[in-house]
Amino acid sequence: MFLAYAIVGVLLALVLAASATFTFARNPAITESMGKVGVPDAWLPRLASLKAAGAVGLLAGLAVPFIGAAAGVGVVLYFIGAVVAHLRVKDYEFAPAAVLTLLAVAALVLRVASA
Repeated sequence: MFLAYAIVGVLLALVLAASATFTFARNPAITESMGKVGVPDAWLPRLASLKAAGAVGLLAGLAVPFIGAAAGVGVVLYFIGAVVAHLRVKDYEFAPAAVLTLLAVAALVLRVASA
């Protein structure tokens, strides 16, 4: 189980790190998507920081199971919030957020199962 967590956790951490970098840089695709769901521009650095913290937590979870589980919970909640934000404004282009939610759930379950 730990090997599965390591693979899923590292892959998710890479995606989160890339997304955080694009959000900090205010990539047009990111800002357009977040603007579509009503996220204020002032929130972008905070949201990017949450993604970066999730990435770091998932990687730290390789050594400290509690941190990995806590990061998994945080990432799951973040992406559930993203899916809800899309649905709230009737924007049905939420597939990336839904896939990342499922990947985060998998990382959380695998981290808890391998502890």
